[in-house]
Amino acid sequence: MRDVIHNGQGAGVISMDSLTGPGLYGVGPLEHLRGEITVVDGVCHVARVVNHSVRVSVNRDVRAPFFVHTRVDRWEPVALPDSVLDLAALDAFLTARAGMDPGPFAFRLVGEADSASAHVLAVPQNMEVRSREEAHAFDVNLSFAGEPVELIGFFSTAHRTVFTHHDSNIHMHVISPDRKRMGHADMATWRPGGMRLLVGR
Repeated sequence: MRDVIHNGQGAGVISMDSLTGPGLYGVGPLEHLRGEITVVDGVCHVARVVNHSVRVSVNRDVRAPFFVHTRVDRWEPVALPDSVLDLAALDAFLTARAGMDPGPFAFRLVGEADSASAHVLAVPQNMEVRSREEAHAFDVNLSFAGEPVELIGFFSTAHRTVFTHHDSNIHMHVISPDRKRMGHADMATWRPGGMRLLVGR
């Protein structure tokens, strides 16, 4: 992530057609930071900005400059305390559990979001990114409110600036049940009991 955001290394080096398959989950940006990729149970969903709107397609013929992924054999439910009602609290909760499970591992949040927001990268062609500000200058944002969502995420205490940001231990994408809206999750809130947490094994 650091090389892509700060050193202009946006070329796609990971081909999705070499990774997809049953049980595979992953998240990352589209090459040259021109979209987002979310793999859900082996299906590769690609979000791009077209005429200032987000369009999601199923497409394995794409590449990513970095991509975190794993194959999940089973999803283990983990009880969420009623106090964990947003992504920051989720990060803190998983980090507090890190003595038992430092990661990296995949996880999912499935349920109804009171509110959620996401972005899709849309760096123009021929632009070389050298900062976080440049990378996100052309983002298109999505919002979700009072509706079912699925969040696909990865947790690790040892991969900041590798596949999580410098100030977080989680990296998450959000996707709607109809798979027509998807992006990098920036914020999500929910009511007690509104989300189920599943950890990949």
